[in-house]
Order: sequence, then structure tokens, then C-alpha cells
Amino acid sequence: MNKQIFRLLLLFLMIQPLLNAQTKDMVIIKGGQYIPLYGKKSTLVKVKDFEMDIYPVSNKDYKNFVKQYPKWQKSKAIKLFADEMYLTNWKNDVQIKDTELDNSPVTYVSWYAAKDYCECQNKRLPTIDEWEYVAMADETTKDARSKPTFNKQILSWYETPKTNENSIGSHPKNAWGVYDLHGLVWEWTLDFNAVLISGESRKDVDNDSNLFCGSASLNATDLMNYAAFMRYAFRGSLKANYSMKNLGFRCVKDIIKKDQ
Repeated sequence: MNKQIFRLLLLFLMIQPLLNAQTKDMVIIKGGQYIPLYGKKSTLVKVKDFEMDIYPVSNKDYKNFVKQYPKWQKSKAIKLFADEMYLTNWKNDVQIKDTELDNSPVTYVSWYAAKDYCECQNKRLPTIDEWEYVAMADETTKDARSKPTFNKQILSWYETPKTNENSIGSHPKNAWGVYDLHGLVWEWTLDFNAVLISGESRKDVDNDSNLFCGSASLNATDLMNYAAFMRYAFRGSLKANYSMKNLGFRCVKDIIKKDQ
């Protein structure tokens, strides 16, 4: 009896660390609080612990996906869920064009396709808050938004053409260990079309809608707000079936606590 108890205890001790183990090619993001930069009256947002893909999804990753799930192949995707630009840089259902690289981020992918990809990996798309929370970090600091050099670099990347043609991992990893949140492609989020509230009341329609127009960016008083406004304006212009050359995605995963 004692031997049986000992074996069960040993098995439990071996399994326990795996319950919170880091998934391959993902990093654990320790949750916390942050203030989004889409309005002076923005409130503190809580972010729970989660895991995030180290890299954006690559062309190679997506080729494997469409082979396994043919409904998302170029010729078979339903137009309601992916517009006519879907995988326009592929020469057929399972091959990218010769000008494309396997290790470049997959683009021309709709929100529906990105969402299904993540779910088929037992993951999901990140929320806006999760994405922004991790994207605050530079190479050494988990919230580098107050650094002028960091924000100038982000804006410089946003202005650089054809960054989608670069390989993933082109930029140094940030303090979380995540690559390419800035400077490669824009990325889908789960709630990309969520209404953003700039004040405490939904009656503040004018201020709220200004977040999605050029004037909001021009009125920003600092670089970090300018960069944030650019991201929110871009997301606000999207529809779920859009597929664009500079828009890719990565996945995240909820962390299951030991006591759950």
C-alpha cells in the first residue's frame, strides 16, 4: 500500500510542472495592468496571464494548415469569409508564388481564416489589450512607451514599404521574448472591431469616432499616442473578410491554472 501511495505521489510531482509548462514556440506573458493610449481618459485595463506565439504565423505554417484543412485553400474559401484578395500572393491552393518566402509572415488572410487557424491549434487570436500589452515592450523594458527612441522607431517602421516581404525574426525580440510585433506586418486581433470608448459615457460619440480619423493622430501631443492612434485607426477600417498584403497574425493561448 505504501509503495502504491509513493508511486502516485511521484507521478503527481512529475505531472504538476507540466500543467503550467510553456508551450513550444510560445512565451508566457505575466498579466498585469496598463492604460491604453487611445484617449486621455482611458481607464486602467487588467490583462490576465496568457501565452503568445514568439513569431507571427509564416507562409510555411499556413501552407501546412491549408493542406490539412482544404476549406481554407485559395480556390475553396467562401467569399463571405475571405474576399477576392485572399491568398492573392499564392500561385495555387498549396504553393506560394516564387517571389514569396516560406519564412515570411503569411498575409492576405482574413480574420475568419486567422481565427480558425488559431482554433485548430487549440489557440486563439489575441485581444487588442493582450496585443497592446505585449507590444509596449522594447528589447529591455516591458513598458517602453515613454522612450522617445522606441516610439520614433515604431513610426519609422510603419512608414517603411514592403516589410511584409521580410523574414520573421527580422527584428530583435522584446523584453517578453516576442519578435516582430512592430516593423513586419499589422496583425489581426480577436476584437479588432470593438468599439473604443474615449470617455466614460457612450454619449461622447464625436470624441470616440475621432479615434478613427486622421485628425485624431494630428492632435496627439506625443509620439506614443500617435503610434497608438495609427494602430487603432487601421483596425477600425477593417472588416472581417478583408485580406491585405501588410496584415498577418499570430496566436495566443489561455493558461490553465493548476487549481482549475
